[in-house]
Parts: sequence; structure tokens; C-alpha cells
Amino acid sequence: MTANIVTEQLTAAGRAIEHDSFAIIDAEAGPHAYTVEQWPLVRRMIHANADFEFNGLTAFHPRAMAAGLTAVLKGGTPVVADVEMICVGLSAPRLMHFGMRTHQYISDADVIEQAKAENSTRAVQAMRKAKREGRLDGAIVGIGNAPTALIELVRLIREEGVRPALVVGMPVGFVSAAESKELLMTTLSDTPWIAIRGRKGGSTLVVAAIHALLSLAEAEQKRG
Repeated sequence: MTANIVTEQLTAAGRAIEHDSFAIIDAEAGPHAYTVEQWPLVRRMIHANADFEFNGLTAFHPRAMAAGLTAVLKGGTPVVADVEMICVGLSAPRLMHFGMRTHQYISDADVIEQAKAENSTRAVQAMRKAKREGRLDGAIVGIGNAPTALIELVRLIREEGVRPALVVGMPVGFVSAAESKELLMTTLSDTPWIAIRGRKGGSTLVVAAIHALLSLAEAEQKRG
């Protein structure tokens, strides 16, 4: 099978380092309960943080990988993020290959104004604006920083019929972070999700998870 091109490092030296890193992770991770489809995503998250606890902390909805790959391969799927860091971290050429664009609203003036008016957070208002803009239905939604964004997204799904293709819910922190992910994992049965149990998470891990999906999607394109 032809090797990936778009979703690989641009230089031979860079590719060699990344592949060696993955080989080390495979060797040191030991036994795990993830499927053949799930492990490349978990491995890339370990690679992003050098933290083997994600072998175990990472959780998947049963349809998460299939839903994520379908969303990428159909082309033009938006990526809605809670913070700009995710948008900046994602590779523009890799997204462009699949006709994908990123969107985030947390610093928009109207979002800030509404958050002040309602005594809520910018993250909550950003998710609401994403809904008003029609960005959430069919999107890959990545949340790595703001637990309140994830809590609001779950509410929008349950109460207002929002239907993302996939939720990558990985907010980090000490206030409501673990609880927001538990809410995601225990209340959403119809919407596919990928999450990290507990306090750990972060935008870097959301980026790693989405990059893994892009890599797997390119490999699927080549098989087709």
C-alpha cells in the first residue's frame, strides 16, 4: 500500500522520528483494550504528551471511529473548536486535502457581550453562536479547554436537537472538567464521542486526535 503523503511529516527525517516514536510507544505501552481502529488515535495522543496514562483514560463511543472517518472522507466537514489554539494547531494542508475548515467564536465581540450580560462564560455563548451559525450539525466538534463549552454542547444535543458528526471532548482542568466528560460519556448514546476520563486533557490532545483521524482517512482513500 502506498504510504500516506498529505498527513505525514514533510521531510524524511521528520517522518523517521515520528515513526520511531510510534514504534517506541507500541513497544512500551504493553497490552491494551483498544481496537485496531482506535489504537492509532490513542497512540498519537500519547505521542503528543509523552503520557502513557492515555492508554486507559481514552474512551470511545462504539461508533466514534466510523463516524469520524465518514465525516472526514465525505469532504467539507467543519471543525468547530472551543478555542483558537485547536484551530491553529491543526495542519492547514491536511485539512485542505479533505476540504475542511475550522471555526471558533470564543473571542467574538458579540459572544463576550452576551456572556457578560447573562453572567455565563464565553465558551457557553460560543457554542450557542456556533448553533445559530449552523456550524454544529454534521461537524466534528473539538473541546480541549472549556468544560462549560462541553456541558453546553451536551445540552444543545439533548434539548435542542443539535447533531454533530463527532464530539472530541477533552477539556482539561480542575473545575467541572472531569464532570463535563462524564456527562458526555454517560448521557449521549446517539451522538458519537471520544473523551478522556478525569482531569487530564487539553487542546493539544484534541489536535492529536483529529490528526489521527485525518491520517486514517488518507489511508482509507488510498485503499479505495
